[in-house]
Amino acid sequence: MFKSILKAQWKWTRLAVLVCVLGAFAMPLMSVNSNLDTASPGMLISQMQTWGVGYALLAGAVGLLVAWLAWAADHRGHHVYALALPVARWRYVLMRFGAGALFLVPVVIALGVSALLATRTPGVVPAGLQAYPVALTLRFAFAALVAFAIFFAISAASVRAAGVVLGAICAVLVADFLTSAAGLHWQIGMHAVDILMVYPGILSVFSGRWTLIDV
Repeated sequence: MFKSILKAQWKWTRLAVLVCVLGAFAMPLMSVNSNLDTASPGMLISQMQTWGVGYALLAGAVGLLVAWLAWAADHRGHHVYALALPVARWRYVLMRFGAGALFLVPVVIALGVSALLATRTPGVVPAGLQAYPVALTLRFAFAALVAFAIFFAISAASVRAAGVVLGAICAVLVADFLTSAAGLHWQIGMHAVDILMVYPGILSVFSGRWTLIDV
């Protein structure tokens, strides 16, 4: 059963995974090559931090795409296929989750190989600085898995439930805008972001420093 789900899910996901693999492989090489002529270590660290935003966004995008594509066919078929299978719903969901998690692996490997290649070039890492290809790859893998798990849970629900979640996010943004316009400065959205993004928030892995080369 799992093999069949894996094969079918791969057909829906392979194009998105291929694009993400290319992006993950290109990013470390581009970040290093674009900074070969950087004058000082401090400037290099600053520019590496700028590229770090790209790693976080890519990890979130990978998780989002793989999770959404895992359930896209079920939503189109109104879950008739899943309900017709002689397997418990929870087991079916676990197999869907396991298949999607496996599709994150090629992207993580591509990033890791590229990061190692980029930092092995002589003269890339100035004296006094260190390269962290393994740490960056592990963080990327964890962030992609967190994003996948969150969006998988949202996508597994009905379209209405996903709409409720998006509506709640929009409501918070609108409330922030109205309170700011009224001069109250309650910053509801900022407090919500702090709860999620600051350790030990569920999305704290996306915040902080994402650098391939650092002190």
